[in-house]
Amino acid sequence: MIADLGVLTSLLHLASPALPIGGFSYSQGLESAIEHRIVSDEASAGRWIRDALTLTLAQAEAPVWLLQFDHWRGGDLAALTRWNDWFLVSRESSELRRETEQMGWSLAQLIDKLGWGGPARAAMLAASDAWALPTVHAGAAEALGIAREAGLAAYLFGWAENQVAAALKAVPLGQVAGQRILVTMHAAIPAVVAEAVERAAQSPPRLSTMSTQFGVLSARHETQYSRLFRS
Repeated sequence: MIADLGVLTSLLHLASPALPIGGFSYSQGLESAIEHRIVSDEASAGRWIRDALTLTLAQAEAPVWLLQFDHWRGGDLAALTRWNDWFLVSRESSELRRETEQMGWSLAQLIDKLGWGGPARAAMLAASDAWALPTVHAGAAEALGIAREAGLAAYLFGWAENQVAAALKAVPLGQVAGQRILVTMHAAIPAVVAEAVERAAQSPPRLSTMSTQFGVLSARHETQYSRLFRS
């Protein structure tokens, strides 16, 4: 039980919004959706977040996280680099690419300073200064002994929590409305994890980055006149 609680504590630490990697400064296109009145209240904010989770992250980012977890576990730096590069070039806009690189870099620095995974993990991270967030987050989860699917669930919940925090500021929404949206993630995230496992297990992995509205809104955010967030 003590060992299980230790892993649970590590999982909570990795999923915490207090993790200093800068997630609070990004909205991943949500702010642009608000500007264009696609999101204007609790119902539309919840729909936007659920759709992004189930129709976008589930099809590429989540399966890539699983693949990278396996490559960290196997110590396969070549495969890590290949899938990391694939993920970076799949980003729909320059803002989204800078976001995943900045947050990935920040988490890599934290892993090094906290000694997660020891010198071997630090040496692998030192091989590049352009690691994407899902790559580094998967590496942190693997180093902390967190189960594969549980680590991905933590990654997805952290993403959803950041989206809700952005909606609270920019829509704006009340705190209870934000919590109601997060409650809907309780069922959505396990379903996304299951789909990601299935997609990652295919040979080759069955990935799709097709998300036209998301890409257009993200690109429009780059020239949006009034902005709170960096993406």
